[in-house]
Amino acid sequence: MVFFHKDEQLEHLGNQILEATWSNFASLAHNQIALTWIVYDPPVPVNTGGALTPDAFWNHPVRGFSYRGGERIYPASVVKLFYLVAVYEWLEKGMTNTSKELARALSDMIVDSSNDATSLIVDILSGTTSGPELPTGPFETWKYQRQIINRYYQSLGWEEMKAINVCQKTWGDGPYGRERAFYGEMFENRNMLTTNATARLLHSIVGGVAVSSGRSQTMMNLLKRSIHPDELPQDVDEDQVTGFIGGGLPQNSQIWSKAGWTSTVRHDAAYIELPDQRPYLLVVFTEGKAQAKSREILPFVAHKVAESLATL
Repeated sequence: MVFFHKDEQLEHLGNQILEATWSNFASLAHNQIALTWIVYDPPVPVNTGGALTPDAFWNHPVRGFSYRGGERIYPASVVKLFYLVAVYEWLEKGMTNTSKELARALSDMIVDSSNDATSLIVDILSGTTSGPELPTGPFETWKYQRQIINRYYQSLGWEEMKAINVCQKTWGDGPYGRERAFYGEMFENRNMLTTNATARLLHSIVGGVAVSSGRSQTMMNLLKRSIHPDELPQDVDEDQVTGFIGGGLPQNSQIWSKAGWTSTVRHDAAYIELPDQRPYLLVVFTEGKAQAKSREILPFVAHKVAESLATL
């Protein structure tokens, strides 16, 4: 059971958007895209500063559409959203302490998508460090510690989290030493997410129920993006708007998002508010070398979704 209920109107619109995308991008195969789209009908339960209790929020019905929403896909930097929530959970429970370095790393991990910052965050969350390969006994302990983030997400009891794997650092050139050994011979232990799991986590943040209302608001502040051309990062590698969901939105939109990209995937997860329209959440994952290079697919999907809102 997913956290949203399926709806005939959204099914129709969602399938139309996908058909338009496939006809516009001939290289995009049907199994190279996954999508989850949640619409917040009035009364809107999100971005209220945590006005609802967790029970009231989770009992508030939302409607959505997903295509391949339960498929496990390598998430690239979208996984940083999961590490963000985990850090605030650890802080809330007193499992780690706040510091200037932690705050700097959190900001750089989300705002600029820094892999170096993420490395520190994973070390703090798990109490492990990278380095040379380890003897069998210490390595077993090390691996168990690194799985603590997975254990946390499984403890939430959310159906969508059963399929995920969130225990690896994000890399520029790739893992070495004990990190490479931890991936497994065929990289079978690499991070994996679904668009439904990602949507549920982002839904909890914008609902103000991820860890606490105050912590959720702090996360929202880190995820906020400007889509105004003059305010985008000059470094194209740090720009999480152009070529992503934000690139397909009207200039007067507001967006909170976390993108991810490598040479083989291009993803984005976003909560969006358009003037005089229902707010909504959109997670789109695309796979394949041609898709990863394309700066047009995600903005095209985002534009079509924004257009279709007016018909609701």
